[in-house]
Amino acid sequence: MHDPGSRRSEQRSLVSRRLALTLLSGSVATLLLTALVQAEELVPYAVVGDTIPLPLSGAVGDASAGRAIVVNRAYTCLLCHSGPFAEQRFQGDLAPSLAGIGSRWSEGQLRLRLVDASRLNAATIMPSYYRVDGLQRVGDAWLGKPILSAQQIDDVVAYLTTLRNPS
Repeated sequence: MHDPGSRRSEQRSLVSRRLALTLLSGSVATLLLTALVQAEELVPYAVVGDTIPLPLSGAVGDASAGRAIVVNRAYTCLLCHSGPFAEQRFQGDLAPSLAGIGSRWSEGQLRLRLVDASRLNAATIMPSYYRVDGLQRVGDAWLGKPILSAQQIDDVVAYLTTLRNPS
């Protein structure tokens, strides 16, 4: 026969071990994700006039991935901008519409505006999506990290260049 007290003790020990393992695996996952986010160094780029003429990632971006970023509320594009996104409710009206933007600005002009619009207009309210220094009121979780990666910048540029119709 088993002693009921020792059985409860074994169950508590098992629960404690499972909880510890769960917490440990969560901590490891958090550390890995943090390392991945912090791993990307900002790539150097050249500003020529009002453009960054070359892709940051060294390759042409993926327009479908860029569209997914633009309509993802976490990246805040549609907080200020509107555009040809019929499925998206509550689009912004603080900034120019993205409809037709691909016929108004070149890839390089779009890239600079995404990387650091304040280089063109110091009073802009548009975030610098690929800048980490000289920023104000940055949350602790984002210190030293760009909002978008080099690849994401190039993906958004690839998508925006497809928006050639102004309506």
